[in-house]
Amino acid sequence: MSPLAQSASCPECECVSRRIHSRYDRTLADAAVGNRPSCLILRVRRFLCPSTECTRRTFAEQIEGLTSAYSRRTLLLRGILERIGLALAGRTGARLAASLGVHVGRSTLLRLVRALPDPSPDTVEVLGVDDFALRRRHRYGTVLVDMSTHRPVDVLPDRRVGTVAEWLTTHPGARVICRDRAGAYAEAARAGAPDAIEVADRWHLWHNLAEAVEKTVSAHHRCLQSPITPEPDVNRTAVEKQQQAADEMIAARQKNALLTERTERRFADVTALKGQGLPISAICRELGLARNTVRRFYRAADVTELLGAPRAGRPRLLDEFSEYLHARFNDEQCSASVLYEELRTMGYRGVYTTVRDYVRLLRQAGAAPIRKPVPKVRQITSWMLRHPDDLTDAEQIGLKQVHAGCRHLEATAAHVTAFAEMLTELRGDHLNSWMAAVRADDLPQLHRFVRGLETDHDAVRNGLTLTYSSGAVEGHVNRIKMLKRQMYGRASFDLLRKRILLSH
Repeated sequence: MSPLAQSASCPECECVSRRIHSRYDRTLADAAVGNRPSCLILRVRRFLCPSTECTRRTFAEQIEGLTSAYSRRTLLLRGILERIGLALAGRTGARLAASLGVHVGRSTLLRLVRALPDPSPDTVEVLGVDDFALRRRHRYGTVLVDMSTHRPVDVLPDRRVGTVAEWLTTHPGARVICRDRAGAYAEAARAGAPDAIEVADRWHLWHNLAEAVEKTVSAHHRCLQSPITPEPDVNRTAVEKQQQAADEMIAARQKNALLTERTERRFADVTALKGQGLPISAICRELGLARNTVRRFYRAADVTELLGAPRAGRPRLLDEFSEYLHARFNDEQCSASVLYEELRTMGYRGVYTTVRDYVRLLRQAGAAPIRKPVPKVRQITSWMLRHPDDLTDAEQIGLKQVHAGCRHLEATAAHVTAFAEMLTELRGDHLNSWMAAVRADDLPQLHRFVRGLETDHDAVRNGLTLTYSSGAVEGHVNRIKMLKRQMYGRASFDLLRKRILLSH
């Protein structure tokens, strides 16, 4: 109302009153002037309510845009402090406010943030759903994002099926739901919005494929480590025999008979209980093993998969230093202890006995020629997953050598290229033919990936056909991590929810 107005409306019954009861002075803190605190001293009037049915006898006048009931700050200063609290939370926000000439406590800033009203939820046609960690590996929440405006519409305290389904039921209108590959959100979407189109995120599809490719490369990495055995030759040099003996020695040192025996025994026990129809949880209780361990044995087709795949891709610690070791040996440095100390300064983390045994074999026939080291598993995986135009000439040559060394890896690279074209060009109609082509090859790790696609076939096909993506949701998840770090993990859920919904 205007300060010159002769009447005021009762905030309770909205009756207009012209009868002045009294006047009093009111002090309000205002925004700083010249980096110094300032305040306003107002003389306001108190009016008598004319309605006999109203519970209020008197009420004070308010100046629009300047004052509010029971407030000791102007609306301008309150808005400034609310924005500081949303951006920086309590302690850091209080320090910033003090540097701006406004002295306020951190608890006051948090109370102002909590008092802010939630944004009014509108009908969301394209909804993005994803989880975030409230406490990693213990508690998770769910963020819901309007994909048309890229703004969060709500935050749920958990990621259970019932919670998400109830929200979808109470907020109808979702036409498209973008989500990751989690089964809980798929079930919630079917329960809360059965008519909505589910779209699996393409980034998660590519990430899942990358994991399967890395496991495939690890399983067949031994094919690249084993050179082609030459035909016996009477003129074979002593150096070649020494090199073969060195390789056999290192391979024998890496083999652990006790681990092999234990793995075979556990695989036999899990297979026997699996044949009796017991689920994974019952086998865990029966054998006293961790669930992840039992799941790995339960899903393995053969014990050789357990013995070979996890360890095949591990490089030898001495491989990256072998060229230097041979060069020093050729320079007539034959002391194993000296060579060991030199390798340690270069970053070698192995034991002395490995260097000693290798040097002992070198002494038998002189230095052997150095074979080019085999690329690591992650390096080969990176070559397969990157666009050919992004590879250097050396990387393209290395990838061709990998293809020539193992037909399984060559087939894997071909499947990756086909899937990448299908994903980038949105050719979801080719999904079934791609899955059939993968099943035709002997690639167990990719078969598991295909089985996962079959369980969520419609959403995967939509993700590879439609233009919708969960990129905005992933961006908000990263922003939530930043907000949690600002509050040092000590914010309760209600305060974190306010900052997620209002600070954007």
